[in-house]
Amino acid sequence: MCGIVGYTGNKQAQEIVLESLKKLEYRGYDSSGIATMEDKLVICKKEGPIVNMEAVLPKSDSTLAIAHTRWATHGVPSDANAHPHSDSENTIAVVHNGTIDNYLNIKESLEKEGYKFKSNSDSEVLPVLISKYYTGDLVQALHKSLEEIEGIFTIAVIHEDHPDEIVAVRNETPLVIGVGNSENYLASDIYAILKYTQQIIYPSDNQIIKVTSKSIEVFDDKLNAIDYEIEKVEKYTEVSEKGGFEHFMLKEIFEQPKALQDSLTELLTDSPLEKLGLNWKIGSVSVVACGTSYHAGLVGKYVIEQLTAIPVSVSYSSEFRYAAPVQGVGGLLSSRPLVVLISQSGETADTLAAARAARQQGCHTIAICNVPGSRITREVDGVILTKSGQEIGVAATKTFLTQMQALYALGVHLGFNSGSIDYPQLKLWESEIRKIPSKITQVLNNSESIKELASQFVNSKSVFFVGRNINYPLALEGALKLKEISYIHAEGYPAGELKHGPLALLSEETPVVAIAVQDHTYSKLISNIEEMSARKTPVITVAQKGDELAKKVSDFCFEIPEIDPVLSPFPIAVFMQLLSYYVAHELGTEIDKPRNLAKSVTVE
Repeated sequence: MCGIVGYTGNKQAQEIVLESLKKLEYRGYDSSGIATMEDKLVICKKEGPIVNMEAVLPKSDSTLAIAHTRWATHGVPSDANAHPHSDSENTIAVVHNGTIDNYLNIKESLEKEGYKFKSNSDSEVLPVLISKYYTGDLVQALHKSLEEIEGIFTIAVIHEDHPDEIVAVRNETPLVIGVGNSENYLASDIYAILKYTQQIIYPSDNQIIKVTSKSIEVFDDKLNAIDYEIEKVEKYTEVSEKGGFEHFMLKEIFEQPKALQDSLTELLTDSPLEKLGLNWKIGSVSVVACGTSYHAGLVGKYVIEQLTAIPVSVSYSSEFRYAAPVQGVGGLLSSRPLVVLISQSGETADTLAAARAARQQGCHTIAICNVPGSRITREVDGVILTKSGQEIGVAATKTFLTQMQALYALGVHLGFNSGSIDYPQLKLWESEIRKIPSKITQVLNNSESIKELASQFVNSKSVFFVGRNINYPLALEGALKLKEISYIHAEGYPAGELKHGPLALLSEETPVVAIAVQDHTYSKLISNIEEMSARKTPVITVAQKGDELAKKVSDFCFEIPEIDPVLSPFPIAVFMQLLSYYVAHELGTEIDKPRNLAKSVTVE
């Protein structure tokens, strides 16, 4: 969740880490801080977004610095709980992403030995513990400390005795090392440092890395020096500016036609699907994901089952590895299904754990991911990379659409390989998928009407979203988007389920957004709308262009372009995103940085 950066070299370190840290603020914005090495260790940290800390940041000419932006896990957001943390002598500074599960035991033991603490953060035990074991070698001190630590973590440490040295380690949380010319970097993800270097090292779990301006050394868990590979990554395109949009989220919504087109080129031209190793008869597919990615997986279930007749299950990552199909004998995974793991960042802790559980069961694993070089891309059998570009807004938009598109392409690929669809059908599907960006553009061109509609929701305490079949997941996604950024309570339901309880909650003050596409469920959905209208509930319908019946039974009807119902989730998703955005905008919420949330969830 938290973001970490570090620099040692021949330039002013503070400016570099501050700029890099701002690119990681989506990972957490409860507090931030920077540690530099002047004549002695200097730490500046502040509760709230980075601008709060920047306002009180003293000038520094230091050529070494580490910095942190926090998403709180242990201890409320405060100046004291902000990182970097130091030891009682203020000689060591530590930044940490993750959780120290046994910190209370460590803290109690250290307090008995006379060590003092200044915060409620689990992370503060790290500099105190490292200080205890420090005898002149920072690598040795960190290594000794790791013997006592239980949890998941990325840790970066500096010491005033070593003004050109950063020592770091990771365990199940992200860390990359950037290689420069007489300067080196570290960060939670590559986007933070790709402005400065495209030469990247990806350390493995429990490897300790010693970084100076002139060298990088990597040690295994026995402190043996080991070789490492430097990988060249794609040239970075700066996305830190909003490009005239008020928020990154709105910018990213309007970037979706391009993101889809870029991903489409990758999927259908470069044929990465051919490299997935799916040359065996697949008996079942298990899709595993969290949040918005889970909703993409639900859409994928409908598509893959329709194209292949292969049964598909969809599981939350956080539940998958604890479920009977994984733990039990003769369960779902015993038949070696294809397991598809979806993660925007590739660093989601629950999804990574699910990937390992699936591989331990001998399953073939595929990741759909937006970040090349991320951990999940290194721990699975095959990868489908979406080409969304960096997504800064915490609420997922363009990555959701490209994930769905990847699942559609995978479904077509599986259908053709299994013989469920023939070559002409394959080409027809590809042709239809290529039309999606233009359909999205048509919705974006009509955004003003969605903006006008938003006023109907701002005074609502609760909103329901309903759909059927392939658009039931879009009801879930619409509700999630509204909750995330407007803080209005919202729920998504299969339309037919309202009468089994939730109908009791409907009233004149409880609007319903209903998705009505003209598929085999259409007549039932219209009946559901009339049931809601009979309770005087305001109904806003999303329907295909020219649907007069939907207009007749609704209080308001937004028309999406003519499109095959199977492909309707794409324009409907854009409607849901814009509706949530404009509601949140009218309410004045922090749209790009919604409270209590972070972009990349690297703790379980």
